[in-house]
Amino acid sequence: MIIQSTRVWVSGQFMEAQVEMVDGKIAHIYPYGTKEVDVDYGDERVVPGFIDVHTHGAYGFDTNDGDEEGLRNWAKRIPADEGVTSFCPTTITQSVEVLTHALENIVNVWDAGYEGAEMVGIHFEGPYLDTKFKGAQPEEFILNSSLDQFKEYCRVAKNRIKVVTVAPEHDTDFQLIKYCAENKITASMGHSNATYEQAMLGVANGARSITHVYNGMTPYNHRNLGLVGAALRFRDVYGEIIADGCHSSLNAVNNLYTAKGRDYTVMITDSLRPKGLPQGIYTSGGLEIEIYPDGSAHLTGGNKSLAGSTLRMNKGLQLLVEKALVPFDAALNSCTINPARMLYIDDHKGKIMAGCDADIVVLDDNYDIVQTYCKGKAMK
Repeated sequence: MIIQSTRVWVSGQFMEAQVEMVDGKIAHIYPYGTKEVDVDYGDERVVPGFIDVHTHGAYGFDTNDGDEEGLRNWAKRIPADEGVTSFCPTTITQSVEVLTHALENIVNVWDAGYEGAEMVGIHFEGPYLDTKFKGAQPEEFILNSSLDQFKEYCRVAKNRIKVVTVAPEHDTDFQLIKYCAENKITASMGHSNATYEQAMLGVANGARSITHVYNGMTPYNHRNLGLVGAALRFRDVYGEIIADGCHSSLNAVNNLYTAKGRDYTVMITDSLRPKGLPQGIYTSGGLEIEIYPDGSAHLTGGNKSLAGSTLRMNKGLQLLVEKALVPFDAALNSCTINPARMLYIDDHKGKIMAGCDADIVVLDDNYDIVQTYCKGKAMK
């Protein structure tokens, strides 16, 4: 199949080109107008497929549910709805039994085959967190890090855990972080009361990322920089950001991109089961959450803390560019090549290049999805 557009994103810029897709791969990039094409997208933007490394669920499904049909439906729908071609189903802190069942469910679906966006790893968010900055993580299941326990989770997951969020101050001798570094698992510091100095030690021992910067961590002070200060200062450490305009002000979002540049920000949705559903009250991780009119999710009862989002990746990109005024290349990189590098899969994901997977999104100027190709298969 050959598609063409006057705006195909290659190496940080748009070019007039044709893209040939064969057997799930990008086979050739031709000059515009070279060959007869199957689809001509005119001047619509043709960009790499989006990669969401931190997302708990959508359409009534949560990763912790351990429901095969829910996971299949989620993977099938997100390419057409938001341009996601790869994602990491993300757990939330819970009992050993619940987390084990969730991992087994992902493995069962993964091995049996499914349609839509490709699962490229599991994000294990917790239970090795801090209780003060737990956010919507249930406190009764939060633990100090246990390497033996984590190795058992990895065994159950058939070594498909590719990101783990951990509070470095509760990781004795940084044993978990060092294990992750040795096994190409991205240790991401988050839900943490770490000082700037503790964060530095975390990075020195192998941490590569910081989970949803600004949220669930020690705040910035000009004398005590905290984990937020670490995210801004550590230029070659990845920083996730929920670009919904609710979790962080758009000016703060701009500050993060300005500090880290175009190569180390990673836009995430941190979406929950209500994404794609009407406003209302739902559960996540055993906790009750309410979806507000702006799409943000909050704990109910006395604690109104933010608890994830209903953000779609394409609309997050729009907010980054049009509202936060992040340069387009930096914003797009944070949805494509940066998460691919963070997951060690940039040899075949995150870019439009011959030999890479044919994961492609066609966007109109309002950032709506015209078409999404998952390994060359049209999803709309």
